[in-house]
Amino acid sequence: MSATPLRLLILGAHPDDAEYHAGGLATIYRQAGHTVKMISATDGQSGHFRMSGRELSDLRREEAYRSAAIIGATYDVWNFPDGRLLPTLELREQIIRELRTFAPDLVLTHRLNDYHPDHRAVGQAVQDASYMVTVPPICPDTPILRRDPVVGYLPDLFTRPVPLRPDVLVDITSHLTTVTRLLAQHASQFFEWIPYNERQLESVPDHDANRLHWLENWFAQKIAPRADRFRAELIRQYGTAHGGDIRYCEAFEISEYAAPLDDTARQRLFWFLS
Repeated sequence: MSATPLRLLILGAHPDDAEYHAGGLATIYRQAGHTVKMISATDGQSGHFRMSGRELSDLRREEAYRSAAIIGATYDVWNFPDGRLLPTLELREQIIRELRTFAPDLVLTHRLNDYHPDHRAVGQAVQDASYMVTVPPICPDTPILRRDPVVGYLPDLFTRPVPLRPDVLVDITSHLTTVTRLLAQHASQFFEWIPYNERQLESVPDHDANRLHWLENWFAQKIAPRADRFRAELIRQYGTAHGGDIRYCEAFEISEYAAPLDDTARQRLFWFLS
């Protein structure tokens, strides 16, 4: 493990994206005393069936703050409108300033091929910002980084135009309950909007204790296909005995547009896999 605390930045499109896709890695980082910051590029104002606008965005900010507090991370929710995000110069420059100010060792964000246009926009903007963080005349009000951080893509199972090719897989089976607790803070999403959108709102229990159990089962079913999809890679990384038994994982593909994940960087950023 690095003697100097590492800095992990998870830059998603919406409040809850960071936890859903990389809550396990965020938990591992925080348990080791490293710094974790999660960002939602949008304000979350569109993710509900009864609320919208300022009422919903204020609620989702509070949910995000409560989620981050569970593991001692921080959360920023930006003001770009949910459902209307584009990879604009304004978004790119806000990301450039964030990367320069926070100076992360590892950045995680969405891939460019994804079902949600907001996800694609953030992924594109991070890619466009990656080199520019080192260019002095760009956003000259914020001192440049001397080198890019390592940038990785959050896990997904989409196949077109190309499937995710994981460079790092993280067994999160033992952290599933913690990740569920993070997600549960986003009550407007996981107990209301998503069940409504998936036409199973009536299956959500009324009482909090039952809800947590329900959510863990729901989340486990959602992410179990990751381990099945990447079983061969899990076995190569963890060995036959362990890799063959992993039920839940996170998988990250490293961007070729930022710093490479060489052996030194791998050992530093993913020390727990050594």
